[in-house]
Amino acid sequence: MIEHLSHLPPHLRARLAAALDARMLAMPYAEPTLATLLGRREGADAVAAALRDLDRMGISGPAAGAWIRSLDAIASHVSKPDLVWSGPEVPGLHARDTRRVYDELLGSAEHSVLASTYVFFDGPKAFEVLAHRMDEHRSLNVTLLLNIQRRRGDTTAPDQLVRRFADRFWTTDWPGDARPTVFYDPRSLELDGPAGVLHAKAVVVDEETLFVTSANLTEAALDRNIEIGLLVRDRAIALTVTEHFRALIDGGLLHPLPAS
Repeated sequence: MIEHLSHLPPHLRARLAAALDARMLAMPYAEPTLATLLGRREGADAVAAALRDLDRMGISGPAAGAWIRSLDAIASHVSKPDLVWSGPEVPGLHARDTRRVYDELLGSAEHSVLASTYVFFDGPKAFEVLAHRMDEHRSLNVTLLLNIQRRRGDTTAPDQLVRRFADRFWTTDWPGDARPTVFYDPRSLELDGPAGVLHAKAVVVDEETLFVTSANLTEAALDRNIEIGLLVRDRAIALTVTEHFRALIDGGLLHPLPAS
């Protein structure tokens, strides 16, 4: 069960180690206390079992805190992806929450964000965290890749559909003062039917962290649907994804959304 401690996000491991240093936690490691400390119920039982295993090995209090901190040194050399889920919780299994991962990533970006989604609903809510971060950090470079859909039977000219989407996005959907750069796949607007669509759901933050998920930016996908994703802290992979999208943009395969 000790391996469950390595599955915790770094900021929760740090919180747990600090509580052990201060002797705020002790046997039998009550699950309600751990749930309060970690800020969530899921996984508290697994963490409690892992701490009890350490205690049986003679590692408790500040020693257990030091042991947990050593996991970060190991993790810095071995990148291990986190599973991220939406939907019903499964007792006893640790999993990151999709909405929480989105909020943590977008709310902590320092230099750049590249985010792609197929569908979003309720733009002001979907983009709230990112827009707030941009307004706080004006140097943050944000690129959004969005899909523009042509409804069945709609014969509107592609440029008019783009203009309609842009007007709605900038006046209604985007909630911030600072603006991202937005691109779309023009193939989705072809009159004879889409030859392809921008279907990728991914976020790259600071060219260091990559989150790939089946979830769109909708309340259902983030909170209710059963969705799965991977959170990877690997600069090489994050850069590869960024460069792939940049090549699509530079090659003219993705078009810029009009600014107003």
